[in-house]
Amino acid sequence: MSKESIGGVGMPDRWERLWAPHRMSYLSGENRPLPGNDIECPFCRIPKLTDAEGLIVARGKTAYVVMNLYPYNAGHVLICANRHVADLTDLNDEERNEILELSAHAMKTIRKVSGADGFNLGMNQGAVSGAGVADHIHQHVVPRWGGDSNFMPLIGQTKVLPQLLAETRAELAAAW
Repeated sequence: MSKESIGGVGMPDRWERLWAPHRMSYLSGENRPLPGNDIECPFCRIPKLTDAEGLIVARGKTAYVVMNLYPYNAGHVLICANRHVADLTDLNDEERNEILELSAHAMKTIRKVSGADGFNLGMNQGAVSGAGVADHIHQHVVPRWGGDSNFMPLIGQTKVLPQLLAETRAELAAAW
């Protein structure tokens, strides 16, 4: 069998491909403190940046709202405690309350900006639960729309995001 007859192995074929190289960066540990690398906790580093540089949408007293660098959907934000703690039980009442208040405000703002039909909210507590940055608590706020799970993520394992993170951050921050 000649190389030319093997479709999809570096040779043109009839398939169109959408590449999502940012996922490989994430999987390889970029921006994530993992055993064996010397990367500072991204959720401790981000608040030291300007809002635009850090993709911060809003800052509270004990927590802040930031765009997820590896979003599941357009407008996916994280609500992060300012303090470096891993578990919900490590937060004090003021921190827990503000994370919940910022999550609710994020939902209202995302609805206003993009007309989201619903949301997935969640915290992965510990690496075994799927937390990419297990040592710093953060809540995911993922907007959802009717029909947003089409063939792309189901078959192609690819999400199509219609806007750059900096543009989405600017719209959410302006509406906040």
